[in-house]
Amino acid sequence: MNVKASQLIFGTDVSSSTASHDHSAIIVSLLLLLGTVLLIGGFLVVVIRRYLRARRTVWFGGAGRRPQGDVRRSRFFQSSVFHCPNRWVAIRSANPQAVQAALGLHNPTPCSWTDGMARVSDRKLFISPPVNGWILVVGSLLADPSDDVDACFRFLQRLSRQLGEVQFFSVNRAVGHHAWARFEGGRAVRGYAWAGETLWNQGRKTWAERKLGLRCYDYCEGDARSHFGQLDRSRSNAEKILLLASILSLDPSSIDDSALTDAVGIAGELSRARPR
Repeated sequence: MNVKASQLIFGTDVSSSTASHDHSAIIVSLLLLLGTVLLIGGFLVVVIRRYLRARRTVWFGGAGRRPQGDVRRSRFFQSSVFHCPNRWVAIRSANPQAVQAALGLHNPTPCSWTDGMARVSDRKLFISPPVNGWILVVGSLLADPSDDVDACFRFLQRLSRQLGEVQFFSVNRAVGHHAWARFEGGRAVRGYAWAGETLWNQGRKTWAERKLGLRCYDYCEGDARSHFGQLDRSRSNAEKILLLASILSLDPSSIDDSALTDAVGIAGELSRARPR
């Protein structure tokens, strides 16, 4: 083999080796770039998830936990056995039998939360077992202030004379009707009811109402021009009834299923005694 031929051969080998080396370097660079992109993407995902978690904590935690001496947004945890009623009475008591006697229920039957809520009908009430010092009374025949606010007043007054502190909450989100009241020893401490107009406004506005920004109109307040503004504010009030209940006594929708395993309440008929 002559020198020229060997130089050509060796030159070709050197060129091929150099090209192969350059190709490998490109592949390594691309792999490094891909790895860097994946790392940055993973880091951004972690940052975004932490940011969203922090916002969720602020919204549902800082403003979403049930208040303990402070105004905070309720959890809106919907128990599978105790769905939030439209009207309920909260009584500061640990004695369901005393509540039963005050209501004058006919054919009282001990039952679980699940059975009690299933039995609530046009002729029955359900008296819950005590939860955090409160007993709830639920049923469609509880006095409705939009039907007869005077009957509602008398009903709550009578219960309060027998049982002490009694609170009442009512809400109809479809039309924005709402009401809340608090009685102690038969005396109305606070009462407000709205059903297209103010039906009841008694007592001083509570600090909880002020903190939640609830708007309470005086009797005959407003005119036709402000009707739509009043309607919006009334709907806003209706959406905050659970928050108000969680501050003043007990939010029915916050009751956890796990706390109801052995809890027993009372279901009773209203055929002989109506809550009037």
